[in-house]
Amino acid sequence: MNWRWLTFWQWFRPGLSVERARRLFQHQREFLEWQFFQAASASGKPRGLRWKAIEWEPGVEFARERSSGRLAALVGVTIQFEAIEGSDMEGLPAVDNLRNASAVFFFHQGRWHTLGKAVFNLNPDEALAQFHNQYERLWAADEPGG
Repeated sequence: MNWRWLTFWQWFRPGLSVERARRLFQHQREFLEWQFFQAASASGKPRGLRWKAIEWEPGVEFARERSSGRLAALVGVTIQFEAIEGSDMEGLPAVDNLRNASAVFFFHQGRWHTLGKAVFNLNPDEALAQFHNQYERLWAADEPGG
């Protein structure tokens, strides 16, 4: 397909690309969750803690980045950490506390990606409300299948 036609088509019918992105996210969700865990675990953040486990919420909040138009997906997560041996976090009782956050994904060049970024202490609805100047809410998908 000619790229000019594709650009025109995406401009003329932008809802089609958004719907396609939503379906791709649902289809690839298990793999995206795994990618998120791998990237977050490798980030070294939070300092002194190792990512142990993530519990994923079933819903997804979709939004559009106001500055770039790029699509984003936020999924509620509960994260469990453990202290890295020898770190200043070792032995602190708060390490065992579960952390609520929103896992962030973005749609670029026809694919969903993640850098393992988590917005701590905010569920997806709260994160989009907090950052309403940066993100425009599109819709939520309450079930993994759609």
